[in-house]
Amino acid sequence: MRRSEPAERDETGRSDSAVAAADLVAAIDRAPAERDDPRLLEHLRSEAPTRVLVVHGAVAARAEGEPARLHALAPAQVPEGAEWGFLGRTSLGAAVLVAAFDADAPAPVAAPGGWGGPRDLGALLSPEEADTLVAAVSLGRWLTGHRFCPTCGGPAALRQAGWSRRCTVCGREHFPRNDPAVIVAITDPQRRRLLLGANANWGGRMHSAFAGFVEAGESLETAIHRELFEEAGVRLTDLRYVSSQPWPYPHSLMLGFEATAIDPAEARPDGTEIVDVRWLTREEVGAALAGDGEVGLPGPASIAHGLIRGWYEEER
Repeated sequence: MRRSEPAERDETGRSDSAVAAADLVAAIDRAPAERDDPRLLEHLRSEAPTRVLVVHGAVAARAEGEPARLHALAPAQVPEGAEWGFLGRTSLGAAVLVAAFDADAPAPVAAPGGWGGPRDLGALLSPEEADTLVAAVSLGRWLTGHRFCPTCGGPAALRQAGWSRRCTVCGREHFPRNDPAVIVAITDPQRRRLLLGANANWGGRMHSAFAGFVEAGESLETAIHRELFEEAGVRLTDLRYVSSQPWPYPHSLMLGFEATAIDPAEARPDGTEIVDVRWLTREEVGAALAGDGEVGLPGPASIAHGLIRGWYEEER
């Protein structure tokens, strides 16, 4: 197991541990090989350089001031009652842990800059800290929400530094869930317009790319064709993978695609989940991205925003 090296001074006079605290997640290495040490969390909670991200339900503490940063604590500053997990190590070797508390419990610590989750903080943090926030919230919600075996109901003991549980009654092992979901930006055959839909849960104003969970025994391609025909009535061709994004609402891996509608005139909302569909021109999407359009768009922390902006900027 890797250990933090003795403190050394950088050119500013700060020790390694001080630098690790200030530069909390400049480059997180998940260090999965360390998880098999059954005493890893015990050891790391006693090491001075270790820093902890406190998660309260689906939000984490933000540091005070700008630019936006996550607020890290020393292990001794975390109150009792947390579920602990090992997130990895910084580029300086300091361990980063998550201490997770139930959402319905009182706020466990003071948050100098308030509490926030990936939706509201993701676009404000550095990409490295945003990734760490998603990992902390995802693992933290699993730690607090899966204390018992879903098969027999017995207590499930933590293993692998928070990355698995083993039932103390039936012996089954359980791991954090990660459900695949597809999200698709649909263009017309000339790539001059983008099809977006308004979900009923959004009140009809905000429009986004179309998304849905992959069903059991279903390929990503089949899920895309099924979801888009169900929700928007369009048949597709030319499916192209773009990128992915872990998203802890509830515990998803969003797989982003582009596709082309065979017949744009077929587009229509299903009237239940999707209440409106619109073909938007590049000019209309640009206005919406600037906050001046007739429709609202997803926030910049989401892969939906990235898919929309990627299409908008490709011919600028």
